[in-house]
Amino acid sequence: MNHILLITIAGEDQPGLTAGITAILAEHSVNILDIGQAVIHATLSMGVLVEVPEDGDQPLVSDAVRSFAQARGMRVRINPVTIDSYSQWLEGQGRARYIITLLARKITADQLGRVTKVVSRHGLNIDGINRLSGRIPLGDLPALSKACVEFSVRGLLQDSAVFRRDLLEVAGALEVDLAFQQDNMYRRNRRLVAFDMDSTLIEVEVIDQLAALAGVGEQVSAITERAMRGEIDFSESFRARVALLEGLDEGALRQVASELKITEGAEHLIATLRTLGYKTAILSGGFTYFARYLQARLGMDYVYANELDIANGEVTGKIKGTIVDGARKAELLRQLAREEGIDLQQVIAVGDGANDLPMLSIAGLGIAFRAKPLVKKSAEQSISTLGLDAILYLLGFSDKDQNQA
Repeated sequence: MNHILLITIAGEDQPGLTAGITAILAEHSVNILDIGQAVIHATLSMGVLVEVPEDGDQPLVSDAVRSFAQARGMRVRINPVTIDSYSQWLEGQGRARYIITLLARKITADQLGRVTKVVSRHGLNIDGINRLSGRIPLGDLPALSKACVEFSVRGLLQDSAVFRRDLLEVAGALEVDLAFQQDNMYRRNRRLVAFDMDSTLIEVEVIDQLAALAGVGEQVSAITERAMRGEIDFSESFRARVALLEGLDEGALRQVASELKITEGAEHLIATLRTLGYKTAILSGGFTYFARYLQARLGMDYVYANELDIANGEVTGKIKGTIVDGARKAELLRQLAREEGIDLQQVIAVGDGANDLPMLSIAGLGIAFRAKPLVKKSAEQSISTLGLDAILYLLGFSDKDQNQA
């Protein structure tokens, strides 16, 4: 009968360790059943699950590995593994895999402790923990610092809704973001990202800025807030707000466009997505005038928004064509997916308002970004702590990956 051994080695990282160990195993015709290696602060930890052939010399293999590792100052343990234990491990490999992504300005032991407690309580096993963000310097945090840790977990999840709720409770208590998604083939195979514009790609609601210049700021802001909370129909509220802009000079649009503040992380995100071959789109309930401005500035591929009617250099208070409301956004998302020849599972949608929920719900990855409470509660994923480029972490891209893109 073949023998199964679990070899674990730890100590100061140094060149040639892995090569030396695997060379010894190769000399004895050993099969590698599983292998993992990590280096943290120049300290290496390696585990190798091996199968020694029936005619092989198990003690000789163990002694050779132990001598090699100890000669280099490494700690080594070699434990036999029973067939039953190995069979149970194999069975576990077929269970569903999930990814939990922790997003914060910095990572603390309390955060990790609470997340792992939820994972354990629901009977899931942690296969790996990886830091995707760059190293944080000691002392005061730099401005707009980013920290991200990704957990790879596996197991039979009895109630995903309860598990997600428990994670959200931890996120709310610690003021961090926790994303939970299946680890499937689509995760790194998204091809199209569609964004809302106002309060998503940019930090303001443009119509509120225009209203302020028109002297109707308070009236329009009140309607906008109710619409974003989902309290009134978007199209109805939109027509009411636009009507209040009647008589506004066209020059006000140029002024507002020149002062638009791009959301934290948006430029980095769009540039990285473009380098990686993704298509990007703006699907906005705002105005095409500003969406086109952003398209030129950020390099977006598609723009769909509302055409503000202007006559004799003034806003007429009317909209040309069909209003881009929630239903229209979802329709446009389906249309773009067809045109790109991709499945909706390969689409990411990002927005903050109630009118974004229809497109968030049909996208493979729907993300509520710095969203209103109703939207955050309804969306599958949400980001409130970091900037838009935190989306790259949800796709599994580390800072190192992004720097190479």
